[in-house]
Amino acid sequence: MPIAATVGHDDLPLVLAGPLLRRLEPQRLVLWLVGSQPLTLSLQLTAPAKYELQPQRYALTDGCCQVIQVGEQAFIHLIELALDTPLLCDVQIDYDLLIEQTDQAPLAIADWAPHLLYEGATQPNFVLRSQLEHILHGSCRKPHHPAADGLLCADRLLAESPSAEQRPALLLMSGDQIYADDVSGPMLRAIHQVIARLGLFGEHLEGAVVDDSEALYQHPASYYQRAELLPATNSNETLRERFFGGVEKPVFTTSSADNHLVTCAEVLAMYLLVWSPVLWAQLNTEMPELSAEKAARYQAEREHVEGFRSGLGGVARALAHLPTLMIFDDHDITDDWNLSAQWEQTAYGHPFSKRIIGNALIAYLLCQGWGNNPQVFTQPLQTIRAMTEERDAKNRMDCQQQNALIDELLGFHQWQFVLPTTPALVVLDTRTRRWRSDRNPKRPSGLLDWEALCEFQQELLDHPSAIVVSPAPMFGVKLIETIQKIFSWAGHPLMVDAENWMAHRGAAQVMLNIFRHSRTPGSYVILSGDVHYSFVYQVLIRQRKRGPQLWQITSSGLKNEFPRRLLDWFDRLNRWLYAPWSPLNWLTTRRRMQVTPRIPSRSKAGERLWNGAGLGQVFFNEQGQPSAIYQLNADGSAPVEFVCERGEVAATQAALSTAGKS
Repeated sequence: MPIAATVGHDDLPLVLAGPLLRRLEPQRLVLWLVGSQPLTLSLQLTAPAKYELQPQRYALTDGCCQVIQVGEQAFIHLIELALDTPLLCDVQIDYDLLIEQTDQAPLAIADWAPHLLYEGATQPNFVLRSQLEHILHGSCRKPHHPAADGLLCADRLLAESPSAEQRPALLLMSGDQIYADDVSGPMLRAIHQVIARLGLFGEHLEGAVVDDSEALYQHPASYYQRAELLPATNSNETLRERFFGGVEKPVFTTSSADNHLVTCAEVLAMYLLVWSPVLWAQLNTEMPELSAEKAARYQAEREHVEGFRSGLGGVARALAHLPTLMIFDDHDITDDWNLSAQWEQTAYGHPFSKRIIGNALIAYLLCQGWGNNPQVFTQPLQTIRAMTEERDAKNRMDCQQQNALIDELLGFHQWQFVLPTTPALVVLDTRTRRWRSDRNPKRPSGLLDWEALCEFQQELLDHPSAIVVSPAPMFGVKLIETIQKIFSWAGHPLMVDAENWMAHRGAAQVMLNIFRHSRTPGSYVILSGDVHYSFVYQVLIRQRKRGPQLWQITSSGLKNEFPRRLLDWFDRLNRWLYAPWSPLNWLTTRRRMQVTPRIPSRSKAGERLWNGAGLGQVFFNEQGQPSAIYQLNADGSAPVEFVCERGEVAATQAALSTAGKS
């Protein structure tokens, strides 16, 4: 697949990543891309010939194309085009993003990004669906995991040239689009080359052994030993242990955090490398100087990273054709992010850990959050511009502005968003608005606090059906939740990632009360990720007349998997211990619900949990209820359908029929 050859300054391609189609509505289009220089762009839209409409060309002036400079040769462009005439729905619309040139013809996507075009096409295209009848969803995409990339399932689906009515309405990414806390050596090496190639802006570092980002990149401990960069003082020894995976593990808990991304430039470079093949062609394969042990690990990781890199052309092509919405989970920032009040006190109480978390949040805003709901980020973007524009002679960002921005983002409460679609789509921020335990700071926090739960209920009122994106499953595997509860009682919730809706009694009870409310939807579909396996539960809450009906649909991960043998045991024990007749069910928060698992069609021994990298696919009927649920497998094998277990079909249908529809 040819990669863009059109170049700008210093032989860099004009476009480094994108375009990504983000939020599309009948009278609004949002696209995201990164250029090696500020680009003068125009957008051309072409409807099918049978509609006899002339192609429309829109100059993307300052009013509808915002540009943020993040490096000497790196400029993030967010296009938000308001349309006077609504777009046609359920038809294929071709589009071209033209780069205007002085005294020359504009460059089309076919010129600067031929890898984004499907066979026989001269332009990319999109379909704006009038109803959410078909959705793709997934989470957890770790570049150096040995599995294939699940996002390529979307590319294969689109390559089959489905009709406009068969195209997915959305691709929903429900968390861990990057792993800022679990980075392979080859990926970190590529990140550092991108930083140097683009001149991504540096920064001062407080509370670390090194003074600034340049010293970090050159330090012998920069690869596989980043824990050594914490100051070695008695007051910080505990923080050093906790920071990168000690026994207590209250802060950066992932076992692979020794390459944890630190600077804003590192996280921004990671986004460019996971969404586009363009910059990879600019890099060399030279390995940094490492010990023999670290070099062996580096070489083992290189094979997986090369496999990931080889599929990026298809990933970029799919993202240029499918409207894509995103929300963070922990690994986008760091493992166990805000899991408990104690975690927050430790992490935000030290300037270095606070900076690391804040940098990942800045990069999330610029590369993910901004495209979800652009109008809510006006103030943070002003602070970002001030931070980058007031950089010093060494191109380091203004430290005071950076600290102020991080404080602003840590208190920002508009990461969640709602789409006015049919069914209504509500995407939850389950990370920054936690219901903290006042009595015991070690206890897991609720995933939403009281105020956020009230806002969630308000968004649902009087909708007949709703799709809710919750990064962590609302209804998870009972056995695993019980294990997490036991560890929480013992004071070690972080050792088992005790992050589930039922872990906090108050948040769980309010959430269940929302489902029971007479004015909230009669049908819910909850799309989740996080857990590195996939499953489907059909849930009936018995204490509300006329419903509601709920479907918990979990697809995880895109490029990650659960340890296979361990998951097999969890699956088997869960079926034994929490069978419908088991008295253990009465000890759970869900004792007043009827939970019926769907079975993977390729299940060999009654497994309810599907362990394999891939992408979730859900089809909906006119009532907003799932009519078919699949897991598309990254390895190219036949899709798995989640079906009712024999003997339970009649009982389930009878229960749902009795509940009725709102």
